[in-house]
Amino acid sequence: MSDNGKHNGKGAGVVELKRQDFVTDQEVRWCPGCGDYSILAQTQKTLPDLKIARENFVFVSGIGCSSRFPYYVNTYGFHSIHGRAPAVATGIKAARPELSVWVITGDGDALSIGGNHFMHAIRRNLDVNIILFNNRIYGLTKGQYSPTSEFGKKTKSTPQGSIDYPINPLCVALANEATFVARSIDVDVKHLNTVLTQAAHHKGVSFVEVFQNCNIFNDGAFKHFTEREHREDRTINLEHGKPMIFGKDRNKGIRLNGLKLAVVALGNGITEADLLVHDAHSPEPNLAYMLARMDYPEFPVPVGVFHAVAKPTYDELLEAQVQDSITRMGPGNLEKLLNSGDTWVVE
Repeated sequence: MSDNGKHNGKGAGVVELKRQDFVTDQEVRWCPGCGDYSILAQTQKTLPDLKIARENFVFVSGIGCSSRFPYYVNTYGFHSIHGRAPAVATGIKAARPELSVWVITGDGDALSIGGNHFMHAIRRNLDVNIILFNNRIYGLTKGQYSPTSEFGKKTKSTPQGSIDYPINPLCVALANEATFVARSIDVDVKHLNTVLTQAAHHKGVSFVEVFQNCNIFNDGAFKHFTEREHREDRTINLEHGKPMIFGKDRNKGIRLNGLKLAVVALGNGITEADLLVHDAHSPEPNLAYMLARMDYPEFPVPVGVFHAVAKPTYDELLEAQVQDSITRMGPGNLEKLLNSGDTWVVE
């Protein structure tokens, strides 16, 4: 197995590719204005920088608008069944650990029918990248509420308003010991590209939530903090080792007030030294979990890398068990195995 895991495919060496090499001849069939176009474009821009041969990439999806993704990336791909993309990706990575495996999913696909598979892929620290398109709605099936829809959301399936409390995908990932957790926004293409690149270089499971606008069934779901004119005042970009400052004038920040986070204005005796310094590499995810729960209007919405730590991966540990068995018992022999023990012939 390659020492670099998903960084370089096995035997790939340095491969010079361009974004266009990852564009297929398939017509991209999402609604005009959909945020999926942005995520596709930034992924295609990220892939050449990884210096991996196209045949060493695999994109796996489930069901939903986002799950058309493998058709549009010129690599190997698997359009699987609803919620089961992590299970298929597990099989691929276990059999071919040198491959760079990406799971493309949505809030409904991953967190409803696929919640079980999503959880176990993360807790195993499978060396794959999971990109979750969160538009807080079921877009493919025409506008029902999803596991991330806000409380009180009126949709075709909740005409009086949803009485389900929404799932926070970042909190689910952190609770299941994810080793890389990040968030970005479809309209902030530079930031999205940076986050996807960091995720791709992480050894272990990388989970990235992307706030993605569904302009047909949930248009403007994130507009109150993603629009350019007020994005700097209503979001905060998390950067490891830097104080948590935000605002168009860089005059606000986040600090700890006892065991709680609080927004403060710089000045009047409050300086950068009083602010919380982001530590994405802390082995304990406590701070990351607190940040994941920050939301507008009480807080700016955090984007960037919340948590990034090193830990042995599932595929490494599995390969080690296989090699240990071979060392102790010798190479396997399928014919010998089938003819061992009690055998009989059915006439």
